[in-house]
Amino acid sequence: MDLQTKALHAGYEKDSQGTMAVPIYMTTAYEFHNVAHAANLFALKELGNIYTRLNNPTTDVFEKRFAELEGGAAAIATSSGMSAIFYAIVNAAQAGDNIICAKQLYGGSLTLNTHTLKRFGIEARFFDVHKPEQIEALLDDKTKVIFFESLTNPSIDVADIEAITTIANKYGILSVVDNTVATPVLCRPFEFGADITVHSASKYTTGQGLAIGGILVERKNLVEKLKANPRYAHFNEPDASYHGLVYVEVPLPPYTLRTRLSLLRDIGAVSSPFNSWLFIQGMETLALRMKEHSKNAQALAEFLEAHPRVKKVNYPGLRSNENYTNAQKYFEDGACSGLLSFEVQSLEEAAKIVDATKLYSLVVNIGDSKSIITHPASTTHQQLSQEELLACGVPSGLIRISCGLESIKDLIADMKQALEA
Repeated sequence: MDLQTKALHAGYEKDSQGTMAVPIYMTTAYEFHNVAHAANLFALKELGNIYTRLNNPTTDVFEKRFAELEGGAAAIATSSGMSAIFYAIVNAAQAGDNIICAKQLYGGSLTLNTHTLKRFGIEARFFDVHKPEQIEALLDDKTKVIFFESLTNPSIDVADIEAITTIANKYGILSVVDNTVATPVLCRPFEFGADITVHSASKYTTGQGLAIGGILVERKNLVEKLKANPRYAHFNEPDASYHGLVYVEVPLPPYTLRTRLSLLRDIGAVSSPFNSWLFIQGMETLALRMKEHSKNAQALAEFLEAHPRVKKVNYPGLRSNENYTNAQKYFEDGACSGLLSFEVQSLEEAAKIVDATKLYSLVVNIGDSKSIITHPASTTHQQLSQEELLACGVPSGLIRISCGLESIKDLIADMKQALEA
């Protein structure tokens, strides 16, 4: 099936009522047939519902459908994009280990990797997304994850996915790609060697800013990389917390299985059934919306590039952009999503422009059907020093726009008056 067909049908077999819409199973628990049935479920001798912290029929459809879009083997829905990233990393790494991350990351990911994970004893080391050759000098036998974004937020860089995953595979290290901004509609990192993808479903997946959630997807045949790999002994040795289960010996995708049985069980950052249902609704129109977001962003970027007050425009759909070649390689039909940023001379000038817009909403979110404008240096990246801001591609005069689905004529007109106010 084509991607758009999968977005409408994958993962759902109509229930006894024949409902066209996926039902919302708003329940915390499920009744077992008898003691033996309950025991078999807990022992994985049978698969089924146990407790919504572990699984839920509505969430199950969301997970299966999203895995299909991404071209993966299985998925885990989480309570936020940040919890999906946290799970993806701590499922591989423990105290004393390190992870290698792109410098160009979303502000929340930077603080998670730099500060919060440090308190768990996990060290973050950083490379420039445009210089993947820096990775090899950073890794050692304690490196467990290479983490980067397919399309970075807010610097709007396109990673050379194949170059990065080639290095990861050379050393048997898991690669984790945040594919939130591109979505599976525009970019499918598994086709270029990635192992795990993560998403904030709060963004383009829902499409209207309706719900907080995330998802982690595992590629097909990942067990081959984990099996007998000394970096990931915990996948190859009996898990004392789960009846001595050895994850690589179970005929289920091992990375998501361990995430479910260990991390969802113990930490509990799961998607609510209602939020999963909202994400399912959003997925049905995701392919159509991403085309329109991309088309509007391309036109707005071209307008901004020609405006004398604009110092620089970051959008990989522009031929002048340093990411253009990678965008043509990795993104479907060269469409580059709805996120762009542009730079003016100073923080004061950026603030004046943001405040002068009327149609754009000043909001720290992206992927909404309505256009959003943000000044990252004073909001999402406020915690960073000037040196750190420059290192991750966020100068103080940078303005980020999540281009919505309004008429592009209106979006350009409003930006023009704000720039010339």
